[in-house]
Amino acid sequence: MSTEPETTEEAGPGTPDTRGTREGDADAGTEGRTESGAAEGAEDGIAAEGAEGAAEDEGATDESATEGAEGAVGEGAVGAGELSEAEAELAAQRIERERIERRKAEKRGPIASGTKLSGKAADLLAAVRAVESGEKPVATVFTEPAPAPRRPAPEPVRRPQPAPAVAPGAPAPETVDAVRRVLTEGGAPDALAPQVAAVLGEGAGTVLREDPWQLLRVGGVRPEQADGFARALLGPDCGPDDARRGRALTVWLLEQAAVAGHTALELPTLTAALGRQGVPDPDAAVQDALAEGEALVFQDALEEPGAPAPQDTDEEQERPVRVLVGLERYALAEESLADGLARLANSVPEQAGQAWETVTAGLSGGAAELARAVAGHGLVLHTGGEAARAEPAALLGAARAAGLRAYAACHTPNGRGRLTAYLAASSERQGEATGRPGTAPVEPGAAAAKPGDGHPARPAGDPAAQGVVTVSGLLAGVEGPGRDADGALEVDLLIVLDAPQLDVESAAMLVESLPDGARLVLSGDPGVLWSAGPGRVFADLLAAGVCPQTVSRVPDPGPLGELVSGIGVGELNQVAAPGKEIVIVPVRDAGEAVHRTVQLVADSVPRAIGVPAGQTVVITPGHGGAAGTRALNSALKERLNPGPGRFGGFDPGDRIVYSPAPGRTVPGVVVKADTDGLHLSCAGAPVVVPRERVEGSVRHGWALTAHQAVGARWPAAVVVLPGDAPQALSRPWVYTAFGRAERHLSVVHGVEQALPKAVAEVPAKPRTTRLATLLRTQAPAS
Repeated sequence: MSTEPETTEEAGPGTPDTRGTREGDADAGTEGRTESGAAEGAEDGIAAEGAEGAAEDEGATDESATEGAEGAVGEGAVGAGELSEAEAELAAQRIERERIERRKAEKRGPIASGTKLSGKAADLLAAVRAVESGEKPVATVFTEPAPAPRRPAPEPVRRPQPAPAVAPGAPAPETVDAVRRVLTEGGAPDALAPQVAAVLGEGAGTVLREDPWQLLRVGGVRPEQADGFARALLGPDCGPDDARRGRALTVWLLEQAAVAGHTALELPTLTAALGRQGVPDPDAAVQDALAEGEALVFQDALEEPGAPAPQDTDEEQERPVRVLVGLERYALAEESLADGLARLANSVPEQAGQAWETVTAGLSGGAAELARAVAGHGLVLHTGGEAARAEPAALLGAARAAGLRAYAACHTPNGRGRLTAYLAASSERQGEATGRPGTAPVEPGAAAAKPGDGHPARPAGDPAAQGVVTVSGLLAGVEGPGRDADGALEVDLLIVLDAPQLDVESAAMLVESLPDGARLVLSGDPGVLWSAGPGRVFADLLAAGVCPQTVSRVPDPGPLGELVSGIGVGELNQVAAPGKEIVIVPVRDAGEAVHRTVQLVADSVPRAIGVPAGQTVVITPGHGGAAGTRALNSALKERLNPGPGRFGGFDPGDRIVYSPAPGRTVPGVVVKADTDGLHLSCAGAPVVVPRERVEGSVRHGWALTAHQAVGARWPAAVVVLPGDAPQALSRPWVYTAFGRAERHLSVVHGVEQALPKAVAEVPAKPRTTRLATLLRTQAPAS
């Protein structure tokens, strides 16, 4: 596979070479000029971001069209000389009546809140909405500073700003009204009142008036905006040394750190960030936040490899420590998770009679090795690529056949489908080997599917009947086993696939739900991107070494498997792709990248590879930019499902991704819209999104970021690397994006040598967590 863009004429579609296949169409010259212009025009049409900008642009277009029509009538009357003065007057009146009727219709329709704002109030509302809708990533102060100004193309996390849990139900109307009055007095948009009331709770108006910087608790509000709001309310009493400001900024910075994946921050890092925000005494601000109970402080001993353990108290006090500050929410979740994992790792699991002997006897290879580790331990880690999923699938089938209450949980419906396909294949193999029916229940007449044959895989049998569930469904109690009188899951074995996607909160909930004597297997690929939420649970467990770890030796097959495996160890190898498995499409700029992406999805891949557009995913580093998800989705919609976007920008048949909760995305299709909201079909299940939640939780889904795509795979993937992408690239990003393809991968390549450099030199960004340290103090090394 080549990583260098070519300046010469591209080869025809599917022309192979020793470095992969470079794809192009014979008529790319003419078609490229016409469609590229169309794509650029489409980009210009969506330059105004958000619903408000789109509404303003649409209104301007209507007025321009009307004025143009009037001009045309006037010119026609003068030029032709056939219309009398009375007829011209009647024509002008008719056009004026049409304009009036159109204005009346607009007034009768719903008015988007905040559209009449201007100045700092409009900026504040726009910032909040941009973060909530995912159009702009939440700003973080814990990434490396940029060496020089550059074109932004970050890898945003599709995750709104964390906020304290809100009790079910909308805030009381009188609370919202009180908040609205305070917001208006401070020059902030009153449209934020429901959000502020939900975050601050009862008495929110009084709280906000007494401490204006509490506005920072609303996602998307920046410190400079909160400062302006505070100055308007407090007047000369407002200053940078206000203790309320330092306390609020401390909490805000910790929440920004959580968005970046940290569960806590080292004290020097936090105080330095406070200094950059203009806090005169950062140490006092942190102490104030600790005294008010808005943050917690920890002292974790630093482990020195090879150093002997201290023998007395004096030596223990002299051991180096690091001081960490974190929010209570994530600190308690991480400590609870460590306690639960230590309980599993230290316990001797129940043997359930001869069941586990039966399980291990019926397996071979890596599945048998995994089964033996699980038989004697309560916590086991399993690592490997996509093909390695066959081993936990075989373990699940054998355990259920032996009468154990065994379940496997995946993070996405797509992952659940793929695991069920492996389970069906394992059942067939065992049935052929023993001459008996397979161990996994199979629906009569259903044909087993092979992983990679569809999106998602269509296995034989019902996943729920085979013990395959989603993590969210298991935690919500709508999938999987019931719970006993103590609230514990009624399981003997729980296997969690795609374990790197576990954040500390969901992992803590899972572990707390397991009864004593149960076994937990965490299985996943350590090379993919970490969770959208804070923490790095799987990586910390691997580093802590407190439980057995089994490494799959099953490689992912074919050129794609060879390419991705090399990336995992930091090598971007040249891979022969005689079957057009890998295609490199060099581009010169973002406009050409958009054009070629649309061409690949709509024409080249279906024609040359046989994968329809509906089974192809586009992956790009960020939402913004000329080749981000918004620009690509706009161009792809125009080509694949054109429509006016009657339902909040969506039409029936649009591919979408729905975020039912922060950090979770589910692909789906728009079905219809009515007074209840937007009707979707997500993984075959109907979903209705209320109208007020559509803007913040639904976006078009032909093009995704790598974080949105992790946990799922498609028959074909088109990875777009525009010229402004290098700073967003890393080895885990490339590994994750390229690994989403099952049969075919096209790389729209415009970053030159930045791609091999990222693979070889840019590892995952570090996250500050406490789990590994906590585990080492509670569980012995295994």
